[in-house]
Amino acid sequence: MSDATKPGKLALPVWRTPEGELVSCVEKIKVLNENLEELREMAQEALEDAVLMGCDEAQFRRVMQDLAAGLVNPYRKDKQ
Repeated sequence: MSDATKPGKLALPVWRTPEGELVSCVEKIKVLNENLEELREMAQEALEDAVLMGCDEAQFRRVMQDLAAGLVNPYRKDKQ
C-alpha cells in the first residue's frame, strides 16, 4: 500500500463486557486492539487487491460484511 492511499489511524472502540461494563484489563485491551488493527490492515490489502484485479468494490464490501456476519461464537451460552 502506498503512503498516498494509506488510510488514517483506526478509531479504537471502548471495549465492553456483555453486561455493558468496561473491560479493565490492560492486556486484554491491548490484544483486542492489536487484533483489530491486524484485521483492518488485511482487509485494506484485500480490498486493494480486489480493485486492482478488476472486481467491483461494492461487491467486495458486501462479501466482507457477510464474512463478519457469518462468524460463529464458539463460547456463546445459549439462553433457554
